Amino acid sequence: MEFTQELIDGLTVNEVAILKRVAEELKIQPAQVSAVVSLVAEGCTIPFISRYRKEKHGSLDEVQVRDSDHLFKSYHNLETRRIEIIKGIFTQGKLTELLHANVMKAATLTELEDLWAPFKKKKKTRGMLAIERGLESLADLMEQKDKGAVDAAAPEYVRIDEENTELSVHSADEAIQGAMDIIAERIAQDPDNRADIRAWYYKTGEYVVTGVGDEGAQKTSVYQMYWDYKEPLNQIKPHRVLAINRGERDKALDVKIEVDTDGAIDILLRKYPPANDYHRQSIEDGLIRLLSPAVVREIRSDLSDKADDHGITVFSENLKNLLMQQPIKGTRVLGIDPGIRTGTKCAALDETGKYLGSFVIYQHKAAEGEAAVLKAIKDFNIQLVAIGNGTGTREVQEVVAKVIGDHCPSVLYTVVDEDGASVYSASDVAREEFPELDLTIRGAISIGRRLQDPLAELVKIDPKSIGVGLYQHDVNQKKLSETLDEVVGSVVNNVGVNLNTASFSLLKYVSGINGTLAKKIVAFREAGGKIVSRDQLMKVPGMGPKSFEQCAGFLKIPESPDPLDNSWVHPENYEAARVVWTLVQEKKDVTQDVRGDIKTKFSLGDQTITDIIDELKKPNRDPRDGFPKPIMQKGVIAFEDLKEGMMVTGKIKNVVDFGAFVDIGIKETALLHLSEMSDQYVKDPMDVVKVGDVKECRIIGLDLDRRRISLSCKSGASASAASSTSATPRRVVAVKRGDGSPSSAPGSRSAPPDRRPAPSRQPRNEREDDGMTYNPFADLLKGKR
Repeated sequence: MEFTQELIDGLTVNEVAILKRVAEELKIQPAQVSAVVSLVAEGCTIPFISRYRKEKHGSLDEVQVRDSDHLFKSYHNLETRRIEIIKGIFTQGKLTELLHANVMKAATLTELEDLWAPFKKKKKTRGMLAIERGLESLADLMEQKDKGAVDAAAPEYVRIDEENTELSVHSADEAIQGAMDIIAERIAQDPDNRADIRAWYYKTGEYVVTGVGDEGAQKTSVYQMYWDYKEPLNQIKPHRVLAINRGERDKALDVKIEVDTDGAIDILLRKYPPANDYHRQSIEDGLIRLLSPAVVREIRSDLSDKADDHGITVFSENLKNLLMQQPIKGTRVLGIDPGIRTGTKCAALDETGKYLGSFVIYQHKAAEGEAAVLKAIKDFNIQLVAIGNGTGTREVQEVVAKVIGDHCPSVLYTVVDEDGASVYSASDVAREEFPELDLTIRGAISIGRRLQDPLAELVKIDPKSIGVGLYQHDVNQKKLSETLDEVVGSVVNNVGVNLNTASFSLLKYVSGINGTLAKKIVAFREAGGKIVSRDQLMKVPGMGPKSFEQCAGFLKIPESPDPLDNSWVHPENYEAARVVWTLVQEKKDVTQDVRGDIKTKFSLGDQTITDIIDELKKPNRDPRDGFPKPIMQKGVIAFEDLKEGMMVTGKIKNVVDFGAFVDIGIKETALLHLSEMSDQYVKDPMDVVKVGDVKECRIIGLDLDRRRISLSCKSGASASAASSTSATPRRVVAVKRGDGSPSSAPGSRSAPPDRRPAPSRQPRNEREDDGMTYNPFADLLKGKR
């Protein structure tokens, strides 16, 4: 194949091939992916496309729409980079058919960058220099002929270049070494070889972790579990990878990946039967010096990336379920933020969350506290008391419970998770909202409001401060932030927003609205009073036709005289909707003839017509209504009141790989281990529970010293602990250090590639791994502030 400038200049990304690849991966049609890509290019948002352009993309759900967009962009970036690398190598005059084929076969950005790396370095590789010395034909001969033929031909390549001494070949041995270097790089640069070796290492390799320091350091280390630790690469769990990476960054752990390089060499020797000893040595050199270090680095990077993705996915799912908690609508609330040194702050809120007043009580003055709480309940007509679960919560619960029991039996109280309340109270958003109030009062307001409308309040807080993540500080922070923003935006647009009460923090997540436009909407609302129609939005400075199209359907206006303004019907379909609305008001059916007339007259698709009918029959449904309500307290308990065998009702606070943390109404958060979730085998905790679920559990363990609580949802009088697992011993005979340099057990050879070496030690008991053994975030997960 001849590479010409015209050919290289004509290289373009094959978008049709990418559309087909994405469609195949998502099991949808290429036309559906194409529709999503086109709509995104037009400036449409994912929520808008998912809800209001179903005919164009064939009624994909929001996840499919988002995945179509993400995958197309990812693969497009990959192909763009592939073309950039081919052009870069061609410009240097070093593009060969073999190199071009390897670049085209590369499946990941990592593989592409490894192929490009030698050409962006100022220093040439040994193989590149050998090619420049004219030794490529000797390398071809070495791959085909016996040793004698190579030895006979080598002297022909000896030459002295006086103008450029770098190109001189001083001896036959030097020529042979250069030819071997060329073969070694051919072996290392072949993507198929890389895939074979990667698969072998994943199958047989191990994470090997050792602690840094003596026994004293081990006893006090939060990384005790990993002090002398091995686990097969194909079995290690994401949360352990994150923990090990953290320990390595903290210089508390040494980490390396042990791999069977002898077995890898056997794979290559079977694939490339050596023509002579030089050829064999070249293959081994290509593996040991070049390919193996690159693959080990890639495996370590891949495992870390997958662990990142898993941690972000867990966080995202927990956050979504937290934001979807059912609100307590139309209820006056007294928010209480317990405190000891500076007292407990109490804030009264009306049905819409408007601040009414505040006061402070002190636990050591119980009688005065009871009087103050009773007065507030009567003065502000309080119906529900929300108590934060921080330090001093038990004493406050005793005060509130006594007031309710003696004087206000119709008033209810509940304990609210206050993670992030202090973050909000000191934030710019809180200062703008309540400039005249002390930050501790703002915290009490936040606690009360997150009970009234969790979504509207929690969007004001950085999601990473809410306490529903898995090692969130260890994952890719940029990707985490982007994903969490997508989750919040998805929930906000799935629920809808009251245009006249929504804060700036909530509005900025609405489809088509950014932070700047959200502030302008709030300013417009404050200057002119309540907005009474969606059309009025066009008067907001900065609101153009595209922004209006993207946001209008998600903004609800209960005060509007037009009922459609408080529905999911988009203004672009109001004329058709009015036909349906009239029939619904008259309690008449929307017949097929009527559907046909609407379809013809307004040029609407069947799915859009169905959505309009469903919405107007049951207008403005809140998708959060199906989620569990908060648990109302019936008494006051503390850790000291708990007993093994006791049944408790709790709310799932956080779901992680090894189980779930459960809020049972006290300061300490209980652990429901994966092995205790069901009588049936549970592989993934999220298959059984989600954040916000209410569960009745049995206490099966109490650690008085560490104040830990273990729960079980298994049936029967007692729940059994997870049984330990065993594995056969494993022998590793070739080692790759963390820096990629090789070391082998002297005089040893591995098992042949078709027989996997056995593990060297038993894996740790799964029951042992409660996620707290490595616990930089244990306090956060336990609900401590």
